[in-house]
Amino acid sequence: MCRTILWRVIIVCLVLILCCPATAWAESLGDRLASYPDWENFPAIAAVQGSEDLVYPQWMAGTWQVTSTLIEQVAPFAPEIVTPGFEQNKSLINQPFEFRVRFQPQQTFFTKAFTLPKLMAGTLPIVADREFNGLEIARSYLGETGVKTVKVDPRNPNRQLTRLGNNQILISTVTGRSIENLDNEFLTSEITQQQFRGAPQLYLNQVETTTDYQQISPEMLTANQVTAIYLTANDPDFFTTQNHPVALYRYNLSLQKID
Repeated sequence: MCRTILWRVIIVCLVLILCCPATAWAESLGDRLASYPDWENFPAIAAVQGSEDLVYPQWMAGTWQVTSTLIEQVAPFAPEIVTPGFEQNKSLINQPFEFRVRFQPQQTFFTKAFTLPKLMAGTLPIVADREFNGLEIARSYLGETGVKTVKVDPRNPNRQLTRLGNNQILISTVTGRSIENLDNEFLTSEITQQQFRGAPQLYLNQVETTTDYQQISPEMLTANQVTAIYLTANDPDFFTTQNHPVALYRYNLSLQKID
């Protein structure tokens, strides 16, 4: 049961190490999503600088009701290597989960998230309310008692601590990021290092979340999202998988504006 809960937390992407080599050519995020599930390496992204946050387009500002549906999952190294909980997660396919997310003007300024001209023009960067979003998503998948709190480091929005109902602690740190901002379309990829504490054995993994948001109207968005799980160097199968994902989960998301 604990493993099932742990891996459900992972696939939610509450929301990697960067010492891996980048791809030999600058693959766009659109190309990467189009090549799913044939991913053979990490995406070509930049390391997060200091405590800079992910800035979203202005048309994503507000509170949204999200319907998230897992439509496919792939284990490239099966049956030899299958991540814990992968088989159990098959029961989630085509089962919609609903939760709210919020994107709002940034109130606490970190490095590189804003510029003086924008402030003078009265335009604040739009960022995710990570505590609100993390708690909403976790409760949707794990239930009200499955998660206790979600807290973001006040000095670094890329570091998040989630206390689970089974007394385990999940520490998530965004270490890499890439964005592509197009007309009525916003693509982003984030690399997160996840550390689980409180289990019989300390557990580490690396997660990629690549998402393509599209604005259908001012009140509606859709998104195609893929979450990929990578092994870390302390895993005995690491040298078999190298930088290939060991599990991929593909979601369809619809977002309806409610505020």
